Amino acid sequence: MCLTGQIQRERERERERMEKENSNASAEVMRNKQVIYREKVQGSLKETHLEVRTSSERPNADKDSGAIMVKNLYLACDPYNLHLIKFSTQLGSTVSGYGVARVLESGHPNFKKGDLVLGLTRWEEYSLITAPETCFKIEHTDVPLSYYTGLLGMPGLTAYAGFFEVCSPKKGDTVFISAASGAVGQLVGQFAKLFGCYVVGSAGSKEKVDLLKNKFGFDDAFNYKEELDLDAALKRCLPEGIDIYFENVGGKMLDAVLLNMKPHGRITVCGMISQYNLEQHEGVHNLMHLIWKQVRMEGFAMFDYYHLYPKFLETVLPQIKEGKIAYMEDIAEGLENGPAALVGVFSGRSIGKQVVVVSRE
Repeated sequence: MCLTGQIQRERERERERMEKENSNASAEVMRNKQVIYREKVQGSLKETHLEVRTSSERPNADKDSGAIMVKNLYLACDPYNLHLIKFSTQLGSTVSGYGVARVLESGHPNFKKGDLVLGLTRWEEYSLITAPETCFKIEHTDVPLSYYTGLLGMPGLTAYAGFFEVCSPKKGDTVFISAASGAVGQLVGQFAKLFGCYVVGSAGSKEKVDLLKNKFGFDDAFNYKEELDLDAALKRCLPEGIDIYFENVGGKMLDAVLLNMKPHGRITVCGMISQYNLEQHEGVHNLMHLIWKQVRMEGFAMFDYYHLYPKFLETVLPQIKEGKIAYMEDIAEGLENGPAALVGVFSGRSIGKQVVVVSRE
């Protein structure tokens, strides 16, 4: 009888403990810190356009709903975030972007509790993803999870597809990359070097130029802010001309590059960050060189190359583990520091891939 009473008391204590844990977990989910789009962006993105708030609304992923409820771990700061803010986010709503998250509840047959996923989420602690079929399940966890916001995420696939699929490279090509120390540019340069190309990059500080040459293995690089004549800088670094230009900047840089393209060269347009914060975009004056030199200029979007993601991982993961690819992250700890980190991407403050850590679990 005494033993039975002891077992009953232990069961009661276990029940109380579990109820307390569930209550604490529920309370944790109820507090959901979020980054809100509070003021319309006109011109440059500023921290005042965004606001950090705490919501008590709990996202749910009911069984068979097709949605997943996730705990966000790492968020990517990309130029693409500004496009989402300006054109896809209503005032008062939570900012969106790519991130790494852990599934807490699943109403989708392809995902279960505990899975790690990469995909489009929201800038908050907990999110409901209603279209999880656009997410990738993270299978390889023997590399830092934050890499999936950059090197193994959208920037990595962008660099891989943009260079190998759109640029149509040949061994020995001369390659020029603008914004070369950024999340995409640093990878394009290293892919090009591994492929057997001569690679030159531009960046906005001496520190970044040194990184390009000493860490990322570029053959040459220059600080565009110190160059009075971009045409002369390109002729100095690439005297025989450019076979491939990986475009991340636009404006005056594109105009100077057009003067230096080789016949039948290729310009792959990934982004034009110099224009994103301008109310009136700059014109390009040397487009006739596309005709005279029979240059192909082509824009692309990473979304068209989602199907290459498995092949991309198969190629890049061994190169990371063998130390063939160098990678830099600029880490901002805490969602409350997210707005400042995102603004820094457009002012050139960040070095490497800017990541916001929401939770390290």
